[in-house]
Amino acid sequence: MKILLIGYGKMGQTIAALAAERGHEIAGIVDSNATQFKISDFTPDTVDVAIEFTHPDSAFANVTACLRQGIPVVCGSTGWLHHFEEAQALTSELGGSLFYASNYSVGVNLFFHFNEYMAAKMHQFGGYDVAVREIHHTQKIDQPSGTALTTADAIIRHFPTKTTWRNEPAETPTELAIISERTGDAVGTHIVTYTSAVDLLELKHEAHSREGFASGALLAAEWLPGRIGVFGMKELLDL
Repeated sequence: MKILLIGYGKMGQTIAALAAERGHEIAGIVDSNATQFKISDFTPDTVDVAIEFTHPDSAFANVTACLRQGIPVVCGSTGWLHHFEEAQALTSELGGSLFYASNYSVGVNLFFHFNEYMAAKMHQFGGYDVAVREIHHTQKIDQPSGTALTTADAIIRHFPTKTTWRNEPAETPTELAIISERTGDAVGTHIVTYTSAVDLLELKHEAHSREGFASGALLAAEWLPGRIGVFGMKELLDL
């Protein structure tokens, strides 16, 4: 495939290296620090798919530009979901293709799957409180992480005594605490902890490298062309 890479930070560089190993071509890079290309320089005739990993303040504009150019886009930026309904509507209006995930790791998406099941079961049997903790490198801008928010949203859906989250210790029983830590070069750790008077249970995912995220994003990029609509990892992995 010919891939347009939007963003050339640590994740973009990892995706580029892995794409080359898989025999794909990076047809262009759009990044303020790397090239002078613009998304409007590319069309479906010159690239098959775009992969976007940038910043919360630029992601929606990048996704919009790809959709308007008719380029299927795989987006991994987090912190922009207040615009997601607009992106969905534009995708539908233009007959475009958008793939979004807060985390592209296959392991993390299995973590999401088990998190939903665990929340429902723990609530069913009662006596437990639940909290979320996430740890990332100091360069990560948004907090909580998109992965932590996906985790929290699922808990709130399946653990009805929690009705909202807060990015600090909970002050009421209805609040789900999300504790965010930024330290060193930590790739990403997410922990869901259930505590009762008699025991503690944890569901944990710890990433050891960015290759898991890059591999999942490339899987999505290989899967998306030819499909119309908005998709995510549940569709890709059939979860």
